[in-house]
Amino acid sequence: MLVLGGSLMAILVLPVYAALLADILTPLTGRRNAVFIVAAGSFLATLVLGLLLWRLILSPVQALAARAQAIRGGAAPDGLDHYGTPEIGELAQDVLDMADVLQSREMAVRSYTDHVTHELKTPLTAIRGAAELLEAEEHLPDETRRLVQTIAGAEKRAVKLLGAAREIAAARMPEHQGTTLLKECIPSLEHRLSVTQLEVKTDTVELPLARSGLEVVLGHLAENAEQAGATVLSFDTGKTDDGPWLRVADNGPGISSGNKAQVFEPFFTTRRDSGGTGMGLAIVQTLLLAHGARITLEDAGEEGGSRFLIQF
Repeated sequence: MLVLGGSLMAILVLPVYAALLADILTPLTGRRNAVFIVAAGSFLATLVLGLLLWRLILSPVQALAARAQAIRGGAAPDGLDHYGTPEIGELAQDVLDMADVLQSREMAVRSYTDHVTHELKTPLTAIRGAAELLEAEEHLPDETRRLVQTIAGAEKRAVKLLGAAREIAAARMPEHQGTTLLKECIPSLEHRLSVTQLEVKTDTVELPLARSGLEVVLGHLAENAEQAGATVLSFDTGKTDDGPWLRVADNGPGISSGNKAQVFEPFFTTRRDSGGTGMGLAIVQTLLLAHGARITLEDAGEEGGSRFLIQF
């Protein structure tokens, strides 16, 4: 209230006093000198008011914005050196407290996920070992052998799901800060794929994601495309006023209209019988959201296949 009231009073009252002071000084110093003195005084008063507003409002808000950006990049939510007015101080402290709580929750989720997946490895290993011993029996009845194979398949799927759970927990953390060019990730993609051909249409834009994070994103998209039957995977980059973008398209069978709304949901898969976990696109979306980006499924039109747009 003091800052706002003082600013309004200065804006409303200063011109009136300046006019009155000019009339008073005119007989003593002449009109030109009176106007110069009033103008100099008004400039100094405005400068003082501007410095006060910068110190009490603008500077703390800029510092809070910079700290929020640092926290998004993984920094600790430490306090500010100067909070300005009490109201801005309360707002800044609430924002930093909220960031601290959110970071603690993320760490708790990741720690719990790591602990659970680690603890479940032991019983799953025991199940796999028992299944392998039973499969090695030569005189095992066919019905029992099919049951053992079902148990072994369920164990493999559980191991995949635990690995995906670790990945999605890690994707929630903003650990992939940096920039990279698309061409830096192509060699690792070629190593992961067996039959899919990679085509890079445009690669002149630096993407605001570290190579480690971009390789995770592109790796899941590429493996999904290849497993769906795609033989060509194309990449295109560009930049608009809103920021850089990356488009990934394939020549596979595409995604049916009934499944488009669910492709980013965890555990949704059309390849459950062949070992799909339904976590690939969920991991991609989680990692991108943690780094201020988003992915959407575009309409491929007459070209067919699947086409994803990533906007940074």
